[in-house]
Amino acid sequence: MKRTYRAMQVTSPGALELVERAIPTPGDGEVLIEVDACGICGADAKDIEGPDTNGRLPRVPGHEVVGRIAAIGRGTPGRWKIGQRVGVGRLGGHCNECDQCRRGQFQLCTNQPIVGATCDGGYAEMMIARNTGLVAIPDELTAEEAAPILCAGLATFNALKKCGAEAGDVVAIVGIGGLGHMALQYARKMGFKVIAIGRGDDIADDARSLGAHDYIDTARENAVECLQRLGGAKAVISTIGDLQAVSALMPGVAAQGRLVVLGIGKDPLAVSSGPLVGGERSVLGSITGTPFENEKTLDFSVLVGVRPQFETMPFEQATSAFEKMKSGGVKFRVVLTMEKTDASE
Repeated sequence: MKRTYRAMQVTSPGALELVERAIPTPGDGEVLIEVDACGICGADAKDIEGPDTNGRLPRVPGHEVVGRIAAIGRGTPGRWKIGQRVGVGRLGGHCNECDQCRRGQFQLCTNQPIVGATCDGGYAEMMIARNTGLVAIPDELTAEEAAPILCAGLATFNALKKCGAEAGDVVAIVGIGGLGHMALQYARKMGFKVIAIGRGDDIADDARSLGAHDYIDTARENAVECLQRLGGAKAVISTIGDLQAVSALMPGVAAQGRLVVLGIGKDPLAVSSGPLVGGERSVLGSITGTPFENEKTLDFSVLVGVRPQFETMPFEQATSAFEKMKSGGVKFRVVLTMEKTDASE
């Protein structure tokens, strides 16, 4: 039997190194996953380039992980079986003990690991995961298709469910990247009038093919005026980190509509109190979600035919794949794949 596995780990900020590690044994309530695929998310940038170096390096990044259970630790519920296809997203598994868990708000658990940041993730052939963070993967999805849904798909699917819009309402999606390209598809399938907002006309055709009824190019048009001509957007879903540009869209939100923020930026989100108070508008932050919500997202994707658009690269080329993602030269995700070797080696 194999005694080691390969991993791409962060040894110092910005540096990924291919290493050989001893295969670990899962502890109580944990499973060992043999990884098939792992998506590269924009959030990986902080984990790779600006990780918490307070005793947490080396660290394996990656939190859009799909694979099969290779070993099961004691105390793991019987629903999880050896060989079962599972996934792990950004949230690594709730504790079932903190106040948030007692309220059933598992996505807000204060004691769960952040995959790829505070615990090892999926840029590797193997990884350990808490059973409370596991997501069952439908047979209809390949590992490469399912991986981006575990973060980009879940985040946007949940944001749309929380946005307060109903079928027929105008919903605007800001940013047509890894998250935005999923949001456009989900929004169209949910029955909204979908408006894509981006910069430049090079993405316009892609936005429409993904589900947008119309595209607003902020390099040529005033997005707020365009939304106001439509009566305002019942919801604006922002996937970008330019919070100044996001806050400027508030007057384009319809009365009692919502600005839903997914993208995290360094600057404060400055919102004028006039549109906020005068139109009873609101601002909502939305995190990814629980494993149960992740399974609902996967099931909905299968039901309505939503799939991420991606290209694959071998996980040994993780550095090149990460740089390509950062450059913006990807439509719309890079997924790392694992070459399987003989288990008897």
